[in-house]
Amino acid sequence: MNQLLLPLLLLLVVAVPLVMGTRKQKKQQAAQQEMQNSIAPGDRVMTTSGLYGTVADTSSETTIDIEIAPGVVTTWLRLAVREKVEPVVEGEENEDSAEAVETAGIESAAPAASSSEAPAQESISAEEKQTSGAQVAPPLEHGKK
Repeated sequence: MNQLLLPLLLLLVVAVPLVMGTRKQKKQQAAQQEMQNSIAPGDRVMTTSGLYGTVADTSSETTIDIEIAPGVVTTWLRLAVREKVEPVVEGEENEDSAEAVETAGIESAAPAASSSEAPAQESISAEEKQTSGAQVAPPLEHGKK
């Protein structure tokens, strides 16, 4: 009896976590498959490569069309959709910008450490206020001589 106890105990220690891990993985795969099948036009999604967009067309079984910018529609495999993303609420953006204005007001009210640093700080903060969006890099010049 003692000779069978140790192998059975080792089998249980190895087999139970293995079975539980596979069940968890199957549940995750089923949830991912369900999400990919429930995609409808107008849903905001993120692809596996990190691209955000709005679903434009789901008429095909294997592919979907995603609008990544106004008027720019690309075709993707359904399997490339990683998750649905909640759309950005404009009320949240207004709250964030109000907090940024309050923070900028507090920072400008604080005295500068020295008089030579103050003009540089003011010019930087003025430039930051002017550039509120993403900056676009100039195009690369390939082969031009």
